[in-house]
Amino acid sequence: MKSTPRRILAAMAAGGLLFVSACTTGDEVATGEGDTKIEKVGLMVQDLTNPFFAAMQTRMQEQAKADGFTLNVQDGRQDLAAQNDQIDAFIQQGMDVILINPVDSEGIGSAVERAKAAGITVVAVDANAAGSHAGVTTDNVMAGRLSCEALVEKIGGEGKVLILDGTPISPVQDRVKGCMEVLDATEGITVVGHQNGNNDRATGLSLATDMLTANPDVQGIFAINDPMALGADLAIQQANRTGIWVTGVDGSPEAVIALEDEKSNLWATPAQDPGGMAVRAYEVAREIRGGNEPEEHTALMEPSIVDRDSVGDYAGW
Repeated sequence: MKSTPRRILAAMAAGGLLFVSACTTGDEVATGEGDTKIEKVGLMVQDLTNPFFAAMQTRMQEQAKADGFTLNVQDGRQDLAAQNDQIDAFIQQGMDVILINPVDSEGIGSAVERAKAAGITVVAVDANAAGSHAGVTTDNVMAGRLSCEALVEKIGGEGKVLILDGTPISPVQDRVKGCMEVLDATEGITVVGHQNGNNDRATGLSLATDMLTANPDVQGIFAINDPMALGADLAIQQANRTGIWVTGVDGSPEAVIALEDEKSNLWATPAQDPGGMAVRAYEVAREIRGGNEPEEHTALMEPSIVDRDSVGDYAGW
């Protein structure tokens, strides 16, 4: 019987051999030559205080119970160094699969390579991770486009707009790309402010407060996710401003509450399926370990727009 990478590692450890990094490669798993049974899964997310990532955790806990694997969830706390350490810990723990939502899509690449060299299947979820075997994410260019189409329509196709950007990860960059395609193609729109935050409500509030002070005549704000959009909404209310509409991305439970609140300035948000995205990434990892390579490296899931007119029909997360 051919020894699996995990059996080789166990045998070497039992024999007191400490240098094991060259005994297996990620290619063995990727081509189906390794152990296809999944017993341990590590889920790494940017920030568990964000309901989007909490929804991933909940669905993967349900999946772990259904399939009988052990799930270890780690909060990256928006810290690349922390995620590097978490991957190293996963390697020591002998994970079969890592589902990674990176803080920095490129910066995490060296840690991903270490995991692959240890025979772990690495699938990116929501945001691309350099070197990963595969990825599953929302079509974020479409999400940005849908969000800004809704914003442009709401403000009547003309006016001044602010952009609340985020951290250097692929979904954020793609959303801004999709939004800018719409704004650049709309002759009556002028972007008067564009700043980066940390993808959270606190920086959405602080950035929007400062940008609204510097730009008193603004009609719209696009934020790269719902937490920052809700921060911007609060900034508008605290400044006692009117006539400013906000759009985000996610379709989060908090955004639904805001869409149903007449006092809120949030107009629309393209909805994602974070839990379904994480489960699909796990399924992709299982397929890879079985020798079935995906046709495309990154599978895209389509978002759907939710606004004040349609929120009553939205099932939510």
